[in-house]
Amino acid sequence: MTLPSLNLLLQAILSGIFIGGLYGLIGLGLGLTWGLLRQINLSHFGLVFLGGYLSYQMAASWQLDPLLALLVVPPAFFAVGVAMQWVLSRFAITPFNSLLVTFGITVVIESAIQAIWTADYRRLESHYNAMKFTIGKLYVPIPELVTFLLALGISLAIWAGMRYTDLGKALRAMAVDGPIASAFGIDAKKLELVLAGCCAALAGVAGVCLALTFTLTPSQIFAWVGVVFAAVMLGGLGSALGPLVAGIVIGVSEAVTMAVASPSWAPIVSFSLLILMLLFRPGRAWR
Repeated sequence: MTLPSLNLLLQAILSGIFIGGLYGLIGLGLGLTWGLLRQINLSHFGLVFLGGYLSYQMAASWQLDPLLALLVVPPAFFAVGVAMQWVLSRFAITPFNSLLVTFGITVVIESAIQAIWTADYRRLESHYNAMKFTIGKLYVPIPELVTFLLALGISLAIWAGMRYTDLGKALRAMAVDGPIASAFGIDAKKLELVLAGCCAALAGVAGVCLALTFTLTPSQIFAWVGVVFAAVMLGGLGSALGPLVAGIVIGVSEAVTMAVASPSWAPIVSFSLLILMLLFRPGRAWR
């Protein structure tokens, strides 16, 4: 094993921070749904990729700036999330049942993507692809930087909203004890619809960012499940900033592993971190 140069190591760390931002952005909506609604929403991953394909299609067919897709995709997904939650709320859905139901929805979304865009690789070509600047000898790609700044800004905004607004306090009260919160006048059903819509909108934002930085193919939907689940559980269920911090830790660990050892070792990192945390701090993942 040959140690990389300092410049290569620093570039790997920077790349790990950027990919970690995307892990955190994808995990944010999943963690809020899991922690506050008690639903393990695997369809979140399907919505992320659907958002990526929609932004690709708008850029390819309408010549729409990919970032302008942020004005179209998340609001549309908000309505989808509200509709899905309304349907699920008609039934007594346990966390395990939600896992099975939303897995089925993900398979349907994957099949729909293959039917419309086929299983071929799709790449969103835009003027952002070649945009980058340097800090010393380090290259900073604009798409990855935009993704990270969006992830950071959204996570901070949600953290502040959950901590300081009446809506955020009501959501936290509902998650801790729904019946008592309802007794104090909190409309749990309405809050669940709003939260589900916001989490679906976050999936739309993550999908646009995914299309900006990665090549799309339907089969990759399930490849992201493991690492994002690890980021969510490491960061804490229902946490706004936790998935971002955990995502950065995982992303940097993977990038350094690829630079020092081999790319084939990178997938082991996230699960090793998760296993170690569960062994030494078993309660931390569920807060």
